[in-house]
Amino acid sequence: MPKRRNDTKGQTVLHQFYKSARVYRGMPMVRTTDGYLLPWDKKMIIEQLLRETQLARTVFGLEPINGGYAVKIADEVERRVRLSKPKFVSGPMIREMTNNVLLEWSEEKPEFAIYRNLLTRVGAPVYDAYQIDTGNGFEAKENANLQPNPETVHKKKADMLSKEEYLLLMPPELATAHHQGDIHIHTLEYFGSRPFCQDWDLRYFLYYGLLPDGKGFQSSVAGPAKQPEVAILHSVKVLAAGQTNFSGGQGFMYYTLFLAPFIRGLSYKQVKQLAQMMFYELTQTYVTRGGQLVFSNIQLPMGVPEIWQDVPVVTRGRIGPDVYGNYEDEVQTFFRAVTEVALEGDYWGKPFNFPKNENYVSPEFFKPEYDDLWMLVHESVAKFGAPYFDNMLPQYRGYGKGISCYQCCAYQFTASPETDPAFHEKLYFEDGQHFSMGGWQVVSLNMPRLAYRSKGDYDKLLEAAKENMRLAVEVFKTKRMWMERAMGNNMIPFATQRPRDPGTGKRAPPAVDFDELVFVIGVVGMNEMVQFFTGSQLHESQDALRLALRLLLDLEKYRRGLEMKTGMKIMLARTPAESTVQTFAIKDLVSPTYRRFAKTVVKGDLERAGALAKGQRDLPLYYSNGTHTYVGARIPLGQKLDIEHKFFPILSGGNIFHVWLGEASSDPGALYKLTQRIARHSQIGYFSYTKDLTVCSGCNTTSPGLLETCVGCGSSNVRWWSRITGYYSDVTGWNEGKVRELRDRYRIAV
Repeated sequence: MPKRRNDTKGQTVLHQFYKSARVYRGMPMVRTTDGYLLPWDKKMIIEQLLRETQLARTVFGLEPINGGYAVKIADEVERRVRLSKPKFVSGPMIREMTNNVLLEWSEEKPEFAIYRNLLTRVGAPVYDAYQIDTGNGFEAKENANLQPNPETVHKKKADMLSKEEYLLLMPPELATAHHQGDIHIHTLEYFGSRPFCQDWDLRYFLYYGLLPDGKGFQSSVAGPAKQPEVAILHSVKVLAAGQTNFSGGQGFMYYTLFLAPFIRGLSYKQVKQLAQMMFYELTQTYVTRGGQLVFSNIQLPMGVPEIWQDVPVVTRGRIGPDVYGNYEDEVQTFFRAVTEVALEGDYWGKPFNFPKNENYVSPEFFKPEYDDLWMLVHESVAKFGAPYFDNMLPQYRGYGKGISCYQCCAYQFTASPETDPAFHEKLYFEDGQHFSMGGWQVVSLNMPRLAYRSKGDYDKLLEAAKENMRLAVEVFKTKRMWMERAMGNNMIPFATQRPRDPGTGKRAPPAVDFDELVFVIGVVGMNEMVQFFTGSQLHESQDALRLALRLLLDLEKYRRGLEMKTGMKIMLARTPAESTVQTFAIKDLVSPTYRRFAKTVVKGDLERAGALAKGQRDLPLYYSNGTHTYVGARIPLGQKLDIEHKFFPILSGGNIFHVWLGEASSDPGALYKLTQRIARHSQIGYFSYTKDLTVCSGCNTTSPGLLETCVGCGSSNVRWWSRITGYYSDVTGWNEGKVRELRDRYRIAV
């Protein structure tokens, strides 16, 4: 092998350069982030301050730092470096020393704290990043739909950077409220880049075709589907493409209705094959947002709703002349096929966790001719507990006269002639007008903490809740600023696409009408709030229930005032809070101010709370979800129903009622009667039955209940499946708070 040449001349030059720089300036060399070794130059700090604080005007509406202060700060940093006499200094260290000066001087000039936020670095220590690589460093599990894989690793690293960035670039009082646990900003990692969730009008794509990238230059462009297989595949691709532009769930309203014209003339075997294809396409497209399934839902009317009877069909790039009312048989056939496939499950016999099947409950579908379809639905409930029920019968839901959809884990979106001036045009798809419903952003309120602060004074409780709602609205204003910038830069292309009309050649309206998206304020832990305030949980006293209702009614009035004042569409909702119930509980337990109060009401394994001092955060601790009664309350279903249904008309942004089923096989007929009772005699707008399951990793047998060993082969290598908040998933992906809640649930036999 050739000998390695010593470049003594080069080393000497570098040494002389380094030596002369130190002697001449009396300062160390600087190792830059990109690996260069440069002599100290104070002007670099000045230029950095002047350049990077320009963001102050863009993001906060503040003037950037002026040259005089930039020089003073650079002088102070240089003085501190000179005193410490290091041999080398890194670029990041200089940046942090500059930030330290800004923080110290912010006592005199508060805007310097903002400048510090703009100059700071975002990211993670190498150790933390490495822990994510090895699967040991996952933060408390926020999303049970994520499983460890290379894409998830990449997403988790990107999430850490993005969350830090967006908190630094929002008003400090909002970031502080989130950090401290007064509020929780959901999907923070996507705060500046995407809206939250969307329920699509499938007719848009049946008429205009499919541009998965929204522009047609990065993907192939498809015209309107002509064949049923293509229509089904387009529907799947819409939901997948939607998740590149939105951070939450994607769904379709009236799925069986809008696809019914495509299945006319097909045999039932062919229709069922199409339904099966849809399920497998959605549950095997494992590529969404960091390697997860498409979080999807489809609304399933079992016939043609009255409101759609005379509306012209949209199919194969045409409108009409036929009307949906002529496709009753096809809608019923497609509904039966979808439900049968869901009942059979996948190859192992376990349920399809997506799409969420939402059975549309409308007055016209409780006629005898639909009983056999309802029985089929409840066979699926008895076996898997998987379907959902979208109940349009309560008066506040329009008794079947409006357009409704539920998204993610129970966010409710509606449209009616009273609320939407263009309702008629959208119903009839005139000039491409169509329904577009979804959410911009969700912010949740830590309700128990409000009770800790108020110390039994209702006026203080109400004022504290209003203050947190005000903070949520300020978050929404910041979100709107980010989204206007993103749309202005064409950064949400699928949602903003405007394809050409196949008939006229004119540009279509955008796929998403962003004026129709809403901002959601969610409540978490109402049960623990009233428990601390009154000494009783929701199921233990009428005083506790009355307090919860009184507060929410007052907050609903305040919400309407905020809408009028801001011009935003704001909804009050029960948050699914998959990880937030745990996050709020833990933040209250580690807080010196709230710890002694939280210990009296937090649910779960309080003996493990001592691990909080050691930095553990994924612990079996939680608050109750939204306005739900405590999951472990051993009360009759009728009492639980009587309590929780009272909250539904108040929470205009959505809610869900859970029936936790026991291990014994339920009777489909009894379940159908219970569904009728809930739909007809309560104000429950959305509900589900949950059946816990055990799936064997050895023989793949799926059995009811949470079992330690497989009933088929006796193996202890089993996994549990259940509904975490509003969707089914493998329990191994759940955070410890939700796993403990799963064990605590009081289940009933039907």
